[in-house]
Amino acid sequence: LFRSGRDQVHMLVVCTAERGLCGPFNSAIVRLARERVNALLAQGKEVKIFCVGRKGYDQLRRNYERLIVEHVELRGVRSIGYEHAQEVADKIVSMYDAGAFDVATLFYSTFKSVIAQTPTAQQIIPAMPPAQTSGAASVAYEYEPEEEEILGELLPRYVATQVFRALLENAASEQGARMSAMDNATRNAGEMIRKQTLTYNRTRQAMI
Repeated sequence: LFRSGRDQVHMLVVCTAERGLCGPFNSAIVRLARERVNALLAQGKEVKIFCVGRKGYDQLRRNYERLIVEHVELRGVRSIGYEHAQEVADKIVSMYDAGAFDVATLFYSTFKSVIAQTPTAQQIIPAMPPAQTSGAASVAYEYEPEEEEILGELLPRYVATQVFRALLENAASEQGARMSAMDNATRNAGEMIRKQTLTYNRTRQAMI
């Protein structure tokens, strides 16, 4: 999970919502994933897609159905919990252990505000260690148990935690996007009613 040395087969884990009516939320994530798919294929890489959420699956299968190897729906889930992320992470790690891919990238939307959500791509396998600040002193650590045993426990948990983060960010972004979309729809409907009422009154006066 830390480094395999290979970079030929890429797994794209695309997390989207189960429902629509939330503006460009789902299509923005899918667009970012589609751009990555096309770029990787142009480089001669092999691409596999893992869809989490129905809307992303529906959009991606139109052009990339043969690349989709897994699909998880959370339609009946009222509140996202760690156990849902663990289920997805277990499937990702199992496929990696079986040699199904070399690099895994997570696609989701980062919540900034009610009116701003940013489509994000984050590599989760191989795990990317945090960048060290310049001038930081290197410190030698002793581990008990051994490093391999610690990482064997921590790295799969890291994958599950990053998936959980993506699902939570998506849940917040989806609600923000839906609020904005419904507000715009209400405003547009009000404007349409106003225009139609004005047209009706003018026509009525002309007939009189």
